[in-house]
Amino acid sequence: MQNLVIVESPSKAKTIEKYLGEGYKVVSSKGHICDLGLSGKERMGIDIENNFTPKYKVPKEKQEIVDELKALNDRSEHVILASDPDREGEAIAWHLARELGLDMNDENRVTFHEITKPVVTESITHPHKIDMNLVQSQETRRMLDRIIGFKLSRLLRKKISSKSAGRVQSVALHLIVLREYEIRKFVSEEYWTIEADVKKGRSVFQAALSKYQGSKPKLKNEEETNQLLDSFKGKPFVVSSISKRKSKKAPKLPFTTSTLQQEASKKLGYGAKKTMSVAQKLYEGVNVAGSMTGLISYMRTDSTRLSPLFVNDAEAYIDKTFGSEFKGVAHEKNKANAQDAHEACRVTNIEYTPEYVKPYLSSEEFRLYSLIYARTLASLMADAVYDVTSVKFNCGEGEFSASGQTMVFEGYTKVYAKYENQKETILPELTEGEVLPEKDVRIEGSQHFTEPPARYTEARLIRELEEKSIGRPSTYASIIDTLQARGYVLLAKASEGSKTKVFTPTEQGMLTDEKLQEFFNSIINVEYTANMEKALDIIAEGQEDYVKYLKEFYGDFEPLVEKAYDEMPVRELERVGRQCPECGGDLVYRIGRFGKFISCINFPECKYSENADSELQSLSQEEKLCPNCGAKMVIKKGRFGAFWACSNYPECKTILPLKEKAKPKPTGEKCPECGADLVERVSRYGKPFIGCSNYPKCHYIKKEPKADKKSANAKAETAAETDNSTPAAGV
Repeated sequence: MQNLVIVESPSKAKTIEKYLGEGYKVVSSKGHICDLGLSGKERMGIDIENNFTPKYKVPKEKQEIVDELKALNDRSEHVILASDPDREGEAIAWHLARELGLDMNDENRVTFHEITKPVVTESITHPHKIDMNLVQSQETRRMLDRIIGFKLSRLLRKKISSKSAGRVQSVALHLIVLREYEIRKFVSEEYWTIEADVKKGRSVFQAALSKYQGSKPKLKNEEETNQLLDSFKGKPFVVSSISKRKSKKAPKLPFTTSTLQQEASKKLGYGAKKTMSVAQKLYEGVNVAGSMTGLISYMRTDSTRLSPLFVNDAEAYIDKTFGSEFKGVAHEKNKANAQDAHEACRVTNIEYTPEYVKPYLSSEEFRLYSLIYARTLASLMADAVYDVTSVKFNCGEGEFSASGQTMVFEGYTKVYAKYENQKETILPELTEGEVLPEKDVRIEGSQHFTEPPARYTEARLIRELEEKSIGRPSTYASIIDTLQARGYVLLAKASEGSKTKVFTPTEQGMLTDEKLQEFFNSIINVEYTANMEKALDIIAEGQEDYVKYLKEFYGDFEPLVEKAYDEMPVRELERVGRQCPECGGDLVYRIGRFGKFISCINFPECKYSENADSELQSLSQEEKLCPNCGAKMVIKKGRFGAFWACSNYPECKTILPLKEKAKPKPTGEKCPECGADLVERVSRYGKPFIGCSNYPKCHYIKKEPKADKKSANAKAETAAETDNSTPAAGV
């Protein structure tokens, strides 16, 4: 074996090996092979007294992979480290070099920003050294997360029974809690608006009252509104001015990680975690017409830059497919703190249209690829152009305004229209000084109430985190996942019938935030966390010593932890008012993964528990014995609801549904196939039907007779002839 190439993903390994051909063996490390151990003071895996030296360990589940890589290394002439092109990938390359005993001065590191044959074969010829500045930045982030996470989590578990806290997750929780406080404090106020419904010919449009006696009216109640409405009665409705202009709408920039997550959430209903998972598959490679190829460039990016080579190909495609007038220019606008390590998330081959690759993709992959393809192509197309008409009307001392918009050139919307709300409002032909007949103008007032600020959707929260420079876009999916897993927030529909899901903090989430703000508000806040990200960027550029930064942080953080241990009161568990039936101790309320429940105060010595729900409490008083071992059964609650479970678990794993299903009602008929009773049933979709009671042994379902069209028509004609009030043609 001449060259051993190590990447992170197994599927990526298969794709790259085909591109490189003979002389190369490509294998996967399956992500990180090392992490901080659980040794030393407070089991943090960091020697704080010895300049914050990290103590890395190969996890048990990764030892076999490391052994295999070592064996392959011994049989190879040269090792190439090709993990992902970001800080995490650089750290993985460094850990691999350490474990395999490679020379750190060797130029054995390559990066692929897209998994296509031209890029892979070109990149492999330009290896470089491992960037230790990037490695140290990743190490600093990991140690900060470990120090803050371990120390705060232990404190909160001991004091208020919260499961964890984190450098970024706790700031994200704080944003959600702050929004909840804003909503609870909000006092809705009444206000009114006045609109004129205007008809001319077949056109109907609306003109809003924009000024009264020269200033914008502020109507607080119905009485004030009626006074203005009375002033318009009998007054002519006159066209006072008409202005026309051209308006251009520019395409959005190509996707970054954050904007991809936001747009996939709004347009496809994908959560951040799902978006990144599907995008990873598109990046690593898909079998298209018998050839493995990466369909998108690296999706963890904060840049909107596109490579000149891709831009040239895309411009030629636009010219050929739509015409030269549809060609735009490449724009990029990166934030001040953007790393810009690699270009925007785009498709790798503009000729691979969604329709062409659809047979090779799953439904989820196709929908996300279509969005990325449309955004990539649209970003290089011309502006959409509209004719905008603004009309003002005078009525007494009031001025009303109406506007219309019609598209005159599609531009980028030719490919992106399905992902944008396109509205055209066409006004009829009007002339200045024209008086509209009184009968064609109806002026009315409308009552409104101010709305509280909206709760965060996934897309809104991601946008807020990015705008405030909290964390990195590649971490947003895991942050959101952790907040839900810890029971701090719920992501549920905003209201009955709504499709939009929003975050609401739980009681435990609000308590956690309250205590963190009380004792750690100088660190768990937006500004401090954003500055920490800037510091990590500076370390990545080699402009700050990471040990010095960690020492300064720890010097500020450790005294706060000590003060919290001394002054934060232990939360008293709320008593139920009953004794534990097993040991006689007080029963108390606790917060678990699935909400509130009741357990013994002597936990973990006594493991008795029951549900806090009143209906379930009454059910739990039933004496129910396990049909397998005879032990008492208790009510437990899982992710799919409550159920009966054997108290002898784990020796006996019997579970039963909470309530027995109602027995099917007999119809009085017999099954023509097996002779058993036919009964009324309901399908999984809620549709009633009649089936055999001997199911699943007998699958007979009684079919409803189909209506005879000729017979139905004959009956309809007869009914029409005997009922003069119903015309035959209308039956």
